[in-house]
Amino acid sequence: MKTEVINEIISEDSNNQRIDNFLFKRFRNIPKSHIYQLLRSGQVRVNGKRIVFHHRLVSGDSVRIPPVTLNATRLSKQHGNKRQQFFSFRILFEDEALLVIDKPSGMAVHGGSGVSFGVIEQLRAQRANQKFLELVHRLDRETSGVLCLAKKRSALVALHQQIASGQTEKHYQVLVKGRWANAKQHVKLPLIKFVTDEGERRVSVAGGKRKPKNMAGSKEMASHTIFTLQKAWQDYSLLDAELKTGRTHQIRVHLAHLGYPIVGDDKYGDFALNKRLARASGDSGLSRMFLHASSMRIKHPLTGQVLKLTAPLPADLQAFINHLGC
Repeated sequence: MKTEVINEIISEDSNNQRIDNFLFKRFRNIPKSHIYQLLRSGQVRVNGKRIVFHHRLVSGDSVRIPPVTLNATRLSKQHGNKRQQFFSFRILFEDEALLVIDKPSGMAVHGGSGVSFGVIEQLRAQRANQKFLELVHRLDRETSGVLCLAKKRSALVALHQQIASGQTEKHYQVLVKGRWANAKQHVKLPLIKFVTDEGERRVSVAGGKRKPKNMAGSKEMASHTIFTLQKAWQDYSLLDAELKTGRTHQIRVHLAHLGYPIVGDDKYGDFALNKRLARASGDSGLSRMFLHASSMRIKHPLTGQVLKLTAPLPADLQAFINHLGC
C-alpha cells in the first residue's frame, strides 16, 4: 500500500521534536534506513526547504512527506488480518470536500506513540481510491466524538485558516468529580509542557503549586476554556466545555488544576476513583475517560455554509449518566 504526498502542519504535540523521530512514529511499518534515505535525498521538506535528519520541528511548520510504500505483509503480521478487523466508523457528514466521523474512544487518530494503525491509516486503507485524505485536527486517544478530515487540499488549507483565526467552535461534554458551583465560568490559565521521569509528555498550569521537572526550553502557552454547568449531582458534575484555544490536554489540565478532575482521566485524574469505577459492574462502572467531543461548528471550506457537526454521547457514557440520575 502506497501513501499519497502528505503536507502536514506541525502541532504543539510535535514542537521541538526531531524530524527523524517524527517520521519514525508516523511510519512504524517501514525501515528506519528508508526514512533516512528520504531525508538525505531531500524528498522530505520543512517549509519548502531541505533539512538534515536532526532538524527540530517548530509548531506551525509545514512538512512535506513524500509517498512511502507500506509493506502489506508486515502490516498483516503486526495487526492481524486488518481487512477483517477494520473499524466501521459512523459518518456524521460527507461530501466531495469533507469527511466527518464519530471517533470511538480508545483509538488514536494516527500512528505513533505505540500505535501504528490509527484512524487515518484505517480510513486510507478502506478508501484506497481516495487521492487525498488528511486530518483537520486531532483528538486524544481516549476522547470520543467529532473528528473532521479533508478530502481536498484546498479544504484542508481553508479549515486550518479557520482554526488559526478562531472562526471554528468546539464543544465537549465532560463529567468531573465534585459539585461544580458556577453556572458559567471562563478559565484562562497559562500552560506549560514537561516530560516525566518515565519519559511521558505532560502539561501543567504554569506557576502552579506543583512545579514539574524537565521544563527546560518550554514556553508558556495562553489557554482559555469556557465551562457551562449542565447538571450536578452530589459527587459529580456534567459540564459543557468550549475550547477558545486548542492546547494539548487543555480541558483535562484546567479541570484538574481547579480541583475537579475528569472522571476516568488516567493522567490528571483521581486514580483511586478511577480504579473503583473500573471495578464496578454494569452501568455503575466506567472504564474510560468521560470526555466527548460533542459538536464542532465550521464554515464549509468550499461553499461557506455554516455547518454544525454533532456526535451523540456514547452508550457507555450515557449509561453512567443515567445511573447517576436514578
